[in-house]
Amino acid sequence: MVDIRQLRYFLAIADAPSISAAAQAIGVAQPSLSQHVQRMEEELGVKLVDRSPRGTLLTQEGHVLVEHARRICDSLDRCMADMRELGGVIRGRVGFGMPPSCSMVMSVPLAETVRLELPEVRLRAVEAMSGYIKHWIDDGTVDIGFLYDLSDAGPLRATHVMDEALYFYSAPDAWPLDTPPGTPVALRDLQRLDMILTSNGLRQTIEGYCQRNGVSLNVVIEMDAMTQIKELVARGSGYTIFAPVAAQDFVRRGELLRAPIVEPRMTRPVYLVSNPARVMTRACRSVEQVTLDVARELVQRGIWEATLV
Repeated sequence: MVDIRQLRYFLAIADAPSISAAAQAIGVAQPSLSQHVQRMEEELGVKLVDRSPRGTLLTQEGHVLVEHARRICDSLDRCMADMRELGGVIRGRVGFGMPPSCSMVMSVPLAETVRLELPEVRLRAVEAMSGYIKHWIDDGTVDIGFLYDLSDAGPLRATHVMDEALYFYSAPDAWPLDTPPGTPVALRDLQRLDMILTSNGLRQTIEGYCQRNGVSLNVVIEMDAMTQIKELVARGSGYTIFAPVAAQDFVRRGELLRAPIVEPRMTRPVYLVSNPARVMTRACRSVEQVTLDVARELVQRGIWEATLV
């Protein structure tokens, strides 16, 4: 029967260029480690490792075993950490994935609150586009994260935190419509404008509204770099659509002008998510609760422009 020790040994082999290097890394004699691999292959009835003078390579079956072994070992480690923490101080590491717009408003107050209320918890906040965060939630690179779209994310444990309205943005001296600058604009009136949009989850939300309302936008530049999009729009090179939190710095400095979009009003949801297949530690659960508290406070104070769910 394959046990946890054999799985850990196999992970060491997978991470090393050779069995001898793996044996040295974990302090086990090379012949003993080779015997462990042979017993696993006999037990499972498949070949796991190809050996050559250049080292070891995992077979297809070996790669499948590595994926399962990492999940099993990580889950056991989390279980042991959680058991040790019960009844004591909440401690541990928590990885948090945030899209850039969320990070702008959330990362600093969250870090400060976690440090104050959970001093033994080490928060690692990582900023990335939603597609990366979905993958990181799945493989355990981060424990929790913010997402705007759950359609391609697979099974997730999700809390619908808020809804953000989407706004049209222009340079103050390049307002393109006949209406007064900053007044509400209909989605259909944006069809003739040169638009600069991302290609990530926000773009999918925008395209969904356009398809449902028979609108086709003229996208002249695609760029998954929020700051650069704002710079281009501020220079009069085009127009864009963002949630307020993403562009409040440029609006505050007078470099961008915003207007609400109507007919229809466009919104996107904000979810706090985690992987239901992974056991959450007390540290992770505590950070999740602090996150909800901080997010709701930011909305109530008008710092994060959104409607709480």
